[in-house]
Amino acid sequence: MRFTHLLAAAAVVLAAPVAAHDGHDEQHSLDEVLAMELRNDDRARDQYRHPAETLAFFQVEPTMRVAEYAPGGGWYTRVLVPWIAPHGQYIGLNRDSGAREEGAASWGDQFVAAIAESGMATADAIMAFESDEIPEGVAGTADRVLIFRSMHGLMNGNAADAELRAIRTLLADDGMVGVVQHRAPETASYAEASGTRGYMRQSDVVRLFELHGFELVAESEINANPNDPADWEGGVWTLLPVLRFGDEDRERYEAIGESDRMTLLFRKRD
Repeated sequence: MRFTHLLAAAAVVLAAPVAAHDGHDEQHSLDEVLAMELRNDDRARDQYRHPAETLAFFQVEPTMRVAEYAPGGGWYTRVLVPWIAPHGQYIGLNRDSGAREEGAASWGDQFVAAIAESGMATADAIMAFESDEIPEGVAGTADRVLIFRSMHGLMNGNAADAELRAIRTLLADDGMVGVVQHRAPETASYAEASGTRGYMRQSDVVRLFELHGFELVAESEINANPNDPADWEGGVWTLLPVLRFGDEDRERYEAIGESDRMTLLFRKRD
């Protein structure tokens, strides 16, 4: 049985079982978290998203302060919260949504409430806020900021500059940023790789981070998919899990799987 929360301030959907796992203070291994019941509907995506290998590449440890940028549908949230919250610090970080109606709950408050109601963690075990509302004492303390398949959204919304500055502010001096992003070929045109189709050139992502005070530490092909030509007229949403065109050529798209993705690790540059 599942329920869905619509966090209107950021259009965030977070789904999880009503029944919580036993013992919020119990430390679970990553393998145990990946096998939890709350991930029953998510597990089919593991073959494309490689969560264990990806988090190992990002050098994430469960005792760290880890911020997930733009949690969105919550796929990685349902991995990170049960793994990190017991003995580390999970932070939900979202884009600045602008002024909100007076008296309305913030995105962060809504997100924390949804996590607590889901049973993944208690409200006092996590934090969440928008990028323009980093609490006093939290700036400069995040060990990792993780950005999963969201860079194209920042480009499309003309928000990349402001958000990368905020992420750098949140990050500890020795902290790092892990990025997974749909990848366009280096030969792709601007229209194909500007983000409007969900894809970006890897060199453009690296350059964008360099311009905002980061340097590339490592890159990985963990989430590569050579079967994705990354040139779909309907964008990355042509493929799984969206299948934009429904049953039209469904078998072809299912055979390809999810998109080709870059996996990059950055650190602050002095």
